[in-house]
Amino acid sequence: MSWMVWTLPTAIFFSSIAAMLAGMTVWELRSPSIERKGFLPISTTRGDRLFISLLSAAFIHLGVVGFTAFPILLASAISVIWLFIMMRWG
Repeated sequence: MSWMVWTLPTAIFFSSIAAMLAGMTVWELRSPSIERKGFLPISTTRGDRLFISLLSAAFIHLGVVGFTAFPILLASAISVIWLFIMMRWG
């Protein structure tokens, strides 16, 4: 694993994703979700909305890194806000 550059932001990023997946697993076991329809044009469960949020966050980060000079923390902040919007109303 010496070829990988594990910086503190990288470790925080992957640890956060692992914590979200573990938390969603516990939440799903304690309180199974039902499909509902929000502003997305499909019926989704909590897990579906989390997956869509994580995928969207990847594209938000790629867009900020590839097309702007904004700091990466701005992309992270936008992604967290998008996660909350998606989980609540998606």
